[in-house]
Amino acid sequence: MSLWWILLLPFAGSLVATMLPTRARNVEALLAGGVTVATAIGIGSLYPQVAGGAVLTLRASWLPSLGIDLLLRVDGFAWMFGMLVSVIGALVVLYARYYLSPEDPATRFYSLLLGFMGAMLGVVLSGNLVQLVVFWELTSLFSFLLIGYWHHRKDARAGARMAFTVTATGGLALLAGVLLLGHVVGSYELDAVLAAGDKVRSHGLYVPILLLVLAGALTKSAQFPFHFWLPHAMAAPTPVSAYLHSATMVKAGVFLLTRLYPALGGTPEWTWLIVGAGATTLALASFFAIFQNDLKALLAYSTISHLGLITCLLGIGTPLSVVAAVFHIMNHAIFKASLFMAVGN
Repeated sequence: MSLWWILLLPFAGSLVATMLPTRARNVEALLAGGVTVATAIGIGSLYPQVAGGAVLTLRASWLPSLGIDLLLRVDGFAWMFGMLVSVIGALVVLYARYYLSPEDPATRFYSLLLGFMGAMLGVVLSGNLVQLVVFWELTSLFSFLLIGYWHHRKDARAGARMAFTVTATGGLALLAGVLLLGHVVGSYELDAVLAAGDKVRSHGLYVPILLLVLAGALTKSAQFPFHFWLPHAMAAPTPVSAYLHSATMVKAGVFLLTRLYPALGGTPEWTWLIVGAGATTLALASFFAIFQNDLKALLAYSTISHLGLITCLLGIGTPLSVVAAVFHIMNHAIFKASLFMAVGN
């Protein structure tokens, strides 16, 4: 399956889902399940090439006057995240079929869920940093709509507004950081940025770039001092919590830190800032979790704490700590999504 089809399939499914009857839960679930499974198969089919060390790319003209193309790029790390997004998405769709009440508008739920999946795949597969930021903000928009799915509830509306305000503001900081990074490197393409690590780290704009990129990553992954929004987002339906707030969206921040480590990592500023944020988050969230008597709130603080551990490992920056961080990204996504769905029962 072409990389473009892998990216566009969830968005096409989201569009089709809006045209189906509002209460057609079985048809909607079949459509969403078919899209997620097909996407997982498409990404899985790339494994032999990726396992052999190949980096797959596909390019299309976008903003030629600025020298910016639409670029899809799949290496081993992007493949792992793509499988995470699609496989857990398929399981969440199956769970949601039995979780949603007959009174809940299935059309809106499955349409937004597939749209979010497409946006998250866009973040993972982008080979251009400006393109990545566009999809990054799309994930914030879809998460806002999914958290506020039960819009008749005041806590859902408030949680959605808080999550959107924090993560979208972080996205604007990330955009500024990406523009500065592209100015220093002379290109916004990921391969060029990753190859220019020494140039970036020695440049006078390194610290502003690092702070802006960290603002985007730490807000998305609910790290200190931006950790407060995630517990309020638990007003969302449980399938949303299982998908966005354990397996995918909150992992986007640590995905970005891992992805840009070759360009920005390995400095005292990187270590102190990221280890400091991660360790503080790990300790604070663990402490707050002790006093929770709502299971979803307990899991929310547990998620924040585990993300703090992953962030801390990335800040340490040794080869073994980075491997441990990537392993725990997969580990946490699997067990925390399962815990959320068990709590939803």
